[in-house]
Amino acid sequence: MPQNKFQRTFIVGCGCTAFIKPRGQRTTEDMGLEAGTKALLDAGITYDAVQTAFVGYCYGDSTSGQRALYGLGMTGIPITNVNNNCSTGSTALFHANNAVKSGLVDCALALGFERMAAGSLGTNFPDRPPPTFLFHKRTVDLEKTLTSGTNFGPGAPRMFGNAGQEYMDKFGAEVKHLAMIAAKNHAHSVKNPYSQFRNGWTIEQILQAPKITAQLTKFMCSPTSDGAACCVIASEDFVHAHGLENQAIEIVAQGLETDDPAAYDTESAMEVAGYGMSKRCADNVFKDAGFADGEGRDLVGVVELHDCFSANELITYPALGLCAPDEAHKMVERGDNTYGGKYVVNPSGGLEAKGHPLGATGLGMHFYITMQLRNLAGPMQAPGLFDIPDKRGKFGLVHNIGIGGAVVVSLLRRPEFYKAGGIDGQARLGYNHAYECRPVTLADVDKVKSKKSSKFVLQHAKL
Repeated sequence: MPQNKFQRTFIVGCGCTAFIKPRGQRTTEDMGLEAGTKALLDAGITYDAVQTAFVGYCYGDSTSGQRALYGLGMTGIPITNVNNNCSTGSTALFHANNAVKSGLVDCALALGFERMAAGSLGTNFPDRPPPTFLFHKRTVDLEKTLTSGTNFGPGAPRMFGNAGQEYMDKFGAEVKHLAMIAAKNHAHSVKNPYSQFRNGWTIEQILQAPKITAQLTKFMCSPTSDGAACCVIASEDFVHAHGLENQAIEIVAQGLETDDPAAYDTESAMEVAGYGMSKRCADNVFKDAGFADGEGRDLVGVVELHDCFSANELITYPALGLCAPDEAHKMVERGDNTYGGKYVVNPSGGLEAKGHPLGATGLGMHFYITMQLRNLAGPMQAPGLFDIPDKRGKFGLVHNIGIGGAVVVSLLRRPEFYKAGGIDGQARLGYNHAYECRPVTLADVDKVKSKKSSKFVLQHAKL
């Protein structure tokens, strides 16, 4: 279908749970119900308006998505379960967005949740090689090319630590730059009540923490987490029909890409960790948004990117085109990744501080950027997003990657018809959920559950 035949698409509602330590305190059903209820309340609609749903998670049996959404009603809509490693949440959103963009539906829901185990990630199927086996083999093979030599630690941090080492070898960055990134994220997280960690660890504390790999300490790594997040995607006709002009944020362009042969065939630990995949995806997203090669980044004001390890945040700056290939560590030194700099990167605290429940992570990123573009993020709000002549303000950028592999990049912006004020998500929830984290009640669920088919809610909802 030609590009001009697509419908415009908008995030009209979103919700998030707190991201917490994985201690089995909550089920995926009640976390999913909380995030979904908040998103529908935010949008001012009931579950009956949702025409299709995509639910992302990595640790759970098949049809866990149905089990979570049946708490809002059993309406018979198509529900698709999604698993794409750490990019699972954004992949669910990508498919929900495409369902609306193509005109198949006018309202779609993307939900993501995770209930994880403590400690480093591992396979749930020890009787067979994991799909990331070749990535981990290539990671070890390439260590002979790095100044750090043979590395140590679990597979994922080792892979990203090696990628960071390659960048350091090429361009002169140091481990201190990784600590500066981590300290920046932990400082941001202090202002986020949804975050798993709000300690605000300093550069010195981060450097002195236990080493996980030759490059990474504990506080440079994202933790395993439990949590859920949800976004409601709608067409422009839906936005106007429901009076959502005061909160709709447009998905101007979005892409999902997977690896090319460079992940295996080049002598690059950065390629194994998805650098090229991220670059291609970002370049194509900006192209789809109407920008020429390399353009558009100066109109970005706020970014949520995939800092599963601080080494990945370092190499992702140039991958997204936020700086030249050799300028990432200089960008850190200049403070161009935080308040007062060129961009505010991970104002939420990022994965390192707010947590990383795999299926929820990407949708949580979109939640935070949506609230930034609504100018509702309170103490997390990035300054200057609307201090430009264009009434739409600057763009928000989302980057969510999963090894094995897939990456989703989204470019969000206020539409030209945006008008703040009046009854919006704050009024419907009774508080600003951009920076206030509260549980939902059965009364909240009652407002958004299906009016046609919700007997299941009354019998089985647990909050």
